[in-house]
Amino acid sequence: MPKYVAAIDQGTTSTRCVIFDHRGLIVSLAQKEHRQIYPQPGWVEHDPLEIWGCTRAMIHESLAKASLQPGDIAAVGVTNQRETTIVWDRFTGKPYYNAIVWQDMRTKSLCDELALEGGQDRFRAKVGLPLSPYFSGTKIKWLLENITSVRIAADRGEALFGNLDSWEIWWLTGGPQGGAHVTDVTNASRTMLMNLETLDWDDEILAIMGIPRQMLPRIVPSSDPNPWGYTLKEDPFESVIPVCGDLGDQQAALVGQTCFSAGEAKNTYGTGCFMLLNTGMQPIQSQSGLLTTLAFQIGKNPAVYALEGSVAITGALVQWLRDNLGLIKKSSEVEVLARTVEDTGGIYFVPAFSGLFAPYWRSDARGVIVGMTRYTNKGHIARAALEATAYQTREVLDAMESDSGVRLKALKVDGGMVQDELLMQFQSDILDVPVLRPKVAETTSLGAAYAAGIAVNYWDNLEDLRSNWQIDKTWQPQMDVDTRTRLYKGWRKAVERTFGWVE
Repeated sequence: MPKYVAAIDQGTTSTRCVIFDHRGLIVSLAQKEHRQIYPQPGWVEHDPLEIWGCTRAMIHESLAKASLQPGDIAAVGVTNQRETTIVWDRFTGKPYYNAIVWQDMRTKSLCDELALEGGQDRFRAKVGLPLSPYFSGTKIKWLLENITSVRIAADRGEALFGNLDSWEIWWLTGGPQGGAHVTDVTNASRTMLMNLETLDWDDEILAIMGIPRQMLPRIVPSSDPNPWGYTLKEDPFESVIPVCGDLGDQQAALVGQTCFSAGEAKNTYGTGCFMLLNTGMQPIQSQSGLLTTLAFQIGKNPAVYALEGSVAITGALVQWLRDNLGLIKKSSEVEVLARTVEDTGGIYFVPAFSGLFAPYWRSDARGVIVGMTRYTNKGHIARAALEATAYQTREVLDAMESDSGVRLKALKVDGGMVQDELLMQFQSDILDVPVLRPKVAETTSLGAAYAAGIAVNYWDNLEDLRSNWQIDKTWQPQMDVDTRTRLYKGWRKAVERTFGWVE
């Protein structure tokens, strides 16, 4: 009888294979970073074959670390960096071009052209999203229009599109030897091509974008009792295991945090920062710059929707301090550096490196540090970088409360940055709500494992999953109202300074 469930967590900077037991605890974890490719300013790419190589290696490593056999695994779930776009050859598996990453800004002019008729919200009523380079749709359009081999192959029916979930599942289930070409409702909802009501590709938008339907994956539930395929005995699991769970990374974290009821929310602190609020079985169209998206779909049950606030740069800002400025040698050192000062010395750091996402959606914005004097030192910059994450989260939460009419009572948090206690305390202070960190911080991987495990009855129901969730630490707000108001007013003033930089 299989004892564990495996999750492939394919993120923006690394790929993990995480194996969980029935209590939702980590049995084994293996992780490997992949290259970030920057061909020119504003462009961000990944090598899909490098990522698949990392995936294979991490599967083997995670099994070996825990001395497990592939037959010990009941099911495989996948979670992934969303919106990152690949088009590849269905017969060879070779990509026609590098993966265009969600942060990439090259399609801004395409978005501007599409917005000439109907504005930035031209498709929002159908897809819940504004026109933005963030989403997959214009990335596919760019590949079709700029890479000749993609257009030729697409017209012949030889080209397959997928976000990283589709790429991983296709290879896991056989690749060129009959791999399943699927994506779940959460990933499909990030393409700008899926109708929120029908949960199918929208033919009108496909026609406007010039995207052939035949290159798109089949849309499936996030947790599917009818597996899309099975791992091959040869590689990489060396055993026949059902692949039946798929969630975009932020929706996976929502599931991993067991936010199954309307009104429950989580915030994930990774490369970017993403807050999701479960809104139940009806999509809510945001009036405040948020995204209407799918939260999850379990089997044949109705789909569950969410409001999402997406912030482009949070953990990536810490990496920038490390890699571009050399202020720190390891990301974990940023908190130590930030604690060398009492406050930011009056500076604000708005990391609009790729424009601003929610709630502004300003692709003309660029990053600024404001308020500097001769007194400013690297400790102030490090502290301002951490506080930027908390301020951006506050902006998203304000928008969520405006749209939903729900006042958040506590915020569940996860992701790499939640180990930074200085940040978590400031987050609680600037939000004026308790911040709760769970014992299992790898909630994205856990959500993918839950989706796969539920599909094969490894867990019986959602209440089984709720019983696994436990608090590791709680931060309570300690800041007075006047200080909170003053600091946030300064942040909003700093954000305005980023607007209109790119003409």
